[in-house]
Order: sequence, then C-alpha cells, then structure tokens
Amino acid sequence: MRKSCYHCGEDIKTNERYTVKILGEIRSMCCLGCQTVSQAILDNGLASYYQYRTAHAERTNSVPEQLQNLIHYDDKQIQSEFVRNNANISEVTLALEGSSCSACAWLIEKQLSNKQGVISIRVSIATNRALLTWDNTSTKLSALLFLIHQLGYKAIPFEINNQEATYHRLMRQYLCRLGVAGLATMQVMMCAIVLYLEIFGDLDSEFKNYFRWVSLIFTTPVLLYSASPFYLNAWRSLKGKVVGVDVPVSIALILAYIFSLTATITKKGEVFFESISMFTFFLLIGRFLEMRARKKSVVSTNLLNLAPNIANTCEGKKIPVKALKIGQKIQVFPNEYIPIDGKIILGNVYIDESMLTGESISVKKIPGDIVYAGTLNGNESFTLEVCTTKSNSMISNIIRLQNEAQISKPKIVEITDVVARHFVTVILIISACTWIFWHKTRPDDAFWIMLSVLVSTCPCALSLATPTALTCATSRAGKLEILLRNSHVFETFCKVNHLIVDKTGTLTHGQIEICDITTYSTFTEEDCLEIAGTLEMYTNHPIAHALKQYQNKALKIERVKNIVGCGLQAYYKGKLLKIGNAKFALNSDKKVKMHSFYLSLDNKHIATFTYTDPIRSESKRFVDYFKNIGTKITLLTGDSSLNANILAKSIGIDNVIADLKPDEKLSYLEKLKTKEITLVIGDGINDAPILAAAHLSIAMGGGTDLAKVSSDMILLGDRLDRILQVRELALKTRKIIYENLAWSLTYNLLVLPLAVTGFIPPYLAAVGMSASSVIVLSNSLRLLKE
Repeated sequence: MRKSCYHCGEDIKTNERYTVKILGEIRSMCCLGCQTVSQAILDNGLASYYQYRTAHAERTNSVPEQLQNLIHYDDKQIQSEFVRNNANISEVTLALEGSSCSACAWLIEKQLSNKQGVISIRVSIATNRALLTWDNTSTKLSALLFLIHQLGYKAIPFEINNQEATYHRLMRQYLCRLGVAGLATMQVMMCAIVLYLEIFGDLDSEFKNYFRWVSLIFTTPVLLYSASPFYLNAWRSLKGKVVGVDVPVSIALILAYIFSLTATITKKGEVFFESISMFTFFLLIGRFLEMRARKKSVVSTNLLNLAPNIANTCEGKKIPVKALKIGQKIQVFPNEYIPIDGKIILGNVYIDESMLTGESISVKKIPGDIVYAGTLNGNESFTLEVCTTKSNSMISNIIRLQNEAQISKPKIVEITDVVARHFVTVILIISACTWIFWHKTRPDDAFWIMLSVLVSTCPCALSLATPTALTCATSRAGKLEILLRNSHVFETFCKVNHLIVDKTGTLTHGQIEICDITTYSTFTEEDCLEIAGTLEMYTNHPIAHALKQYQNKALKIERVKNIVGCGLQAYYKGKLLKIGNAKFALNSDKKVKMHSFYLSLDNKHIATFTYTDPIRSESKRFVDYFKNIGTKITLLTGDSSLNANILAKSIGIDNVIADLKPDEKLSYLEKLKTKEITLVIGDGINDAPILAAAHLSIAMGGGTDLAKVSSDMILLGDRLDRILQVRELALKTRKIIYENLAWSLTYNLLVLPLAVTGFIPPYLAAVGMSASSVIVLSNSLRLLKE
C-alpha cells in the first residue's frame, strides 16, 4: 500500500521512516525537511493548522540549506571520527558559537532536554562546549544540531583544529568591532567635550546641534555593527523565555540611542552618544579579554598533533590514519611518532611515553606489548597491528575525559547560574523603579541614572566566577598527568578525611619479578613456570606480566575461571589447577611465605613462587603528608597480612586490613561512619567496586580499564606525589572561587546603591562592569601558574 506524506501529500519513496506525532496520531513524512517543518509548526503551538487546513502544504523541493549542511553528520563513517557509541546510545562533544552566559547554557539545555531521543545535554560556557547524549534509534544528530541552530546558536562536533580556526575568526571579528568602536569613541568624545565643557565659549544652538549630528553619524555604526553581538545574545535569550546578561545591556544601548536621536532631531533634551560609544567600547574590551582568558584556561598541549595523520603500510604505501582498520598491519620507522594504538608484532624497541606518563626514560617493548598513538619510537623499526580506531585511541580518550570534566557542573556552578539569571530580572525591575522615581523628582537625570543601573550591575562576573576557576584547575590537573572524570573532584578533595589505599601497583610499583621457585612434586621449575605463565594469560594482574615470558600456548588448559581477589582456576589434563594465595590454592594459611603465591594440582601443592615488588620511592612521603594533615589512613588489600604489615610498617601506616575480596573491601567502606569522606586509590579489577562507591577515587594509570572506568580521576604517570599537588590545587581552587564570588557579589552590592542614587555616570558604569569580569578571569588564571 502506497503511503503519502501527511505534510505535503507526496508519495513516500524513501526507505527511512520520518514521523511526527500530530493531533494525537503518528503521521508519516516523506523526508527530513517535511518532518522538521512539521515539528517546528507544532513547537510553535500551531497544531490547529493541520486540524483546519483544506489542502496539503506545498512540497519543499529541498531540505533547508542550513539543515542540508548538517545532514552530513548523520553519515556513519563521518561520525566515527567524533561520536562514541554504546549500543543505541551515542555521545558527542559539540563546539558552540554564540553562547556567552549561563542563561545561554540553560536555554540550550532546557530546549534540547525536552526533545525525543535526547538522554542528556550539558553545556559549559567557560569552554563553549556541550556534551550531548542521545538515542540514535529515536533521533538523528543533524536534527538535534538543527534545533540548536534554530535557537540562534551554532553547533558542530568538537575538533581541536576547527575550534582553533573558530576562535581566531571570532577574535578577528571582535578586533574589527573593537576598532570601529574605538575610533568612533574618540571622535564622539571630542564632540562631547565641546558640547559639555564649551571650551570655545558659549555656542549657539546651530553649532550645538551640528556637533550632535556629527556624534550621531559616528555612533550609528557602533550601535549597528560593534554592539550587534549583544543584541543577538539578548534576542536568543528572550526567544527562549530567559533573561540573559545581555538583555539589560541591549536595552540600555537601544534606549540611549533612541533618546539621543529624538533629542537631536527635536533639538530638545540631552544626548548620550558618548556613553553609547564608550559603553560599547569597554564592553567589547571586556569580552575580548574574556575570550582570550577562556582560551588560555582551556588550552593544553594538543596531544592529537603528536600523532601523525599518515601511516606507512607494510607494502610501503602511505595511507591516512583514519582509514586504518582494526587488525591491519603497519610499519613504524625509527624516530617516528606512532600513528595509532596497536600491538607490536615484530621487533624489540624502546618507546618514549613521556607525553602520557611524564617519565623521560624510554620503556622497552616486546612483541605482544601495546603502544599508543603519539608516543615516540626509538632507533629500531617495528611492525604494528592496529588495535583501535583513531577516535578511540588513548590520546582521543584523554582529550575526551578532559572535555567531559570541563563541561560537567558541580553544585556550586548550578547555584551561581540560577542566581545570575534571577539577578538580571531583579536588575531590570530595579532599573524601572529607578526611572520612575527620578522621573518624578529630577526628570532630566532620570534616564542616565537608569542607564547606569542597567550597565553597572550586569552579573557577568558572577556567572564567570566559578566555571572559569574550575576550567583553569582542570587544565592544570591535566598538566600534572591527572585526568578528571567527574565534576565534583575539587570540591570533594578539600573535604577528604579518610584515605584508603591499595598495596600492589599503588604503594608498590606492581612490576613484579619472580626471584625464586620451590617445587613440591615431579614437575620441574620450567614446567611450573610454563603452567603458571599459560594460566596467567587470562588475567591482567601484575603477576601475569611477570610470568608473560613463560607462556606456552601449546599447553592445553581448559575452563579457566578468574576468582577475583583469590586467583585463577582451570583444568589441566583433566585435573583441577589453581594458582593464587595460600588459602585459595592450598586451602590453608599454614604455608604462607612473604611475597609468595602458590600453584596446586588436584589440591596438591606443586610449587611456591616468590617475587619482589619494590615500594615506590614517594610512598612514604605520600603517607606522611596525609598523616600530617590529620587524615586517617587505611591499607586495604587482598594480599596476605604478612606482606601487607611489612609494607605498612616501612612507610608508616598503622591501620591494615588484608586478605580481602572485592565484596569485603566494599563492605568495609559501607560500614564507615557517614562523617568520613573517603578517598580510595587503587589499580586492579578487585578495586573497581570500592573505587565506584567512594566519595572520591583515583585509579593508577597502569591499572586495569575497569578500575579507570570506576574512578573519578586517573593518575597517568603513576606518581603518587602528583596526587598531593592536585590536593593543593583543589584547596587553591576553592579559595579562588570564594574570592571570585566575594568580589562579584560585593561589587554588585556596592555599585547598585551608588548607581541608583546617581553617583555613577554611564561611562564609569561600563568601565566598572567590564573591569569586574576581567578581575574575576585574571584571578582564575592564577591557577594555571606552576
């Protein structure tokens, strides 16, 4: 049965199903254009159009040009560059253009959150980015981007190079507008000096009016061109039924121009051309410096630039990195940056991983080891098997985590955003009341006093106080090789009073080496090493890395099961094989030796492996720091009590709880008093539950992926002293946020009564408002200093 489009009546020929719910029923559409137009009609409350129409609408020959450009982002191959997919759920970081205050962020979030298929959207004004998550079976990315465009903002998937180009384009635009406003202000001020100071003596009315017309000519380009960003932002806010910070600014400029134009034409009353020009000039200076400060706060080393865009195939051809497929083999030559994450197939090499870990010493890599895009190859060529796409590489994930941390909002940001929005409404009411009062008492001064109130009390500084400080702090943490995954990190770090830390791979290096083997059967040492090495292939524990070189894939080991926190069990020649701690492998604690693990076959002890695991050089200083500030410290480990107590004694930890399974670690955390704010540091699969449940958690960079996913922060370089630096950074961030809030609130509370009583002229109001924003931004930038 042929179907026709409910909107235009044309036959539906496309295989894709476009639908809109109209008048209580799902209606079919022939194309995305009709679907978008229909939805727009409904969104504007015009559903009655369909109820009372007598004919179909004329068919749109093409999708709107703006939407047509966005449809390309629905292409799966293009999306692979910037969209993260998990089943039907997609996530993308967007670069926004045109957003300037918390009201803009609130408007975008409010409008998109109500749309079908949108799971969440978070907007950061400090970075001009948004994190959008949606159900790709319910809606398309192009439709969501188009909705943002309909609100008056531009949104495209975030790419660093494109963002750089957009930033420089906007800066050039601001410089041009600033130049026009600056030149006009100089000319208008010369006329103002003549008019108000009358330095040439008494001027007759014709000369006075002549200077007013000259001022009008110079001010008009300022109002229409230089100040246009303020009107656009105000219109977007009002269109979305939100009162943004640019609303009072726009009202002040437009009213001042209308009053001045009327006075010039009628030759009666005062003119405010110099106030308009100076106000616009100082506002633009403030916005220009604000943009530069924001750029400085979010800029970090462009890691993606370290990874080359061209890769060398084993056949000697050069192909784009984005065209590489998983499993494909490429050649990496000496002293070249590795183009993609992959596994070494052939070659023993040394890789400089300092861009990831901060360690300048090159790391030896052998066949089977993973290497990462952006790291530097040494003096030997090697063959690499591609393990991931460019968009899912370690570098891309690091940048994504940084973006997510900067976009997410702590509670204090949400509170200040709400306060700033309502504060603008209050200012508009106060301004109206001010005009009414002065119009009755001193009508000649009523307008410029109201103008000063509108301008001087604009809460730009309040909106910027918290997000700029958090953005700078996040950027600084990135330079310390710590990636933030959640927004509450700095806020919670200041409150931590209980440190819970794992042992192996956290306080120790986790670089285990087998130093002794004792056998208790007919199996030789070589046999035991092969069996243990092959069995440990099925786990990512540090012990597995120590036994990696002894793996023998020819051994038939079946039904392997990982008993987290205990060890591994499998079947070898039909017999039960176990490796792990004494209680698990031997069903006894009697034979426990320090730094040992055990191998049994059919519950018979066949070997004991003794290993070394050196303590990190900074572990004692790390523990001493937290002890000195009064933090309770607990060593929580699945290792034996013997090993745990020896390590704890050497670095000064008094509270030790050992031989724990993951669920037992979690139970310990849950039993703690509610007043204890916990910081958990771990690296293994067995730490994942407690990392996820803690108030604040840090995963070691060399740990398992599950631990990293469960944590709030990731310590890339595995240097514990970096955590101490981040805590100091958190304390400094809290202090600067309080300073910013105190300054912005104090400024507004002090300047408001002065402006209402007529003690602040409009041009000083413009200077004060711009200066307050610049002060807040400059104070936040202190967090970027070493």
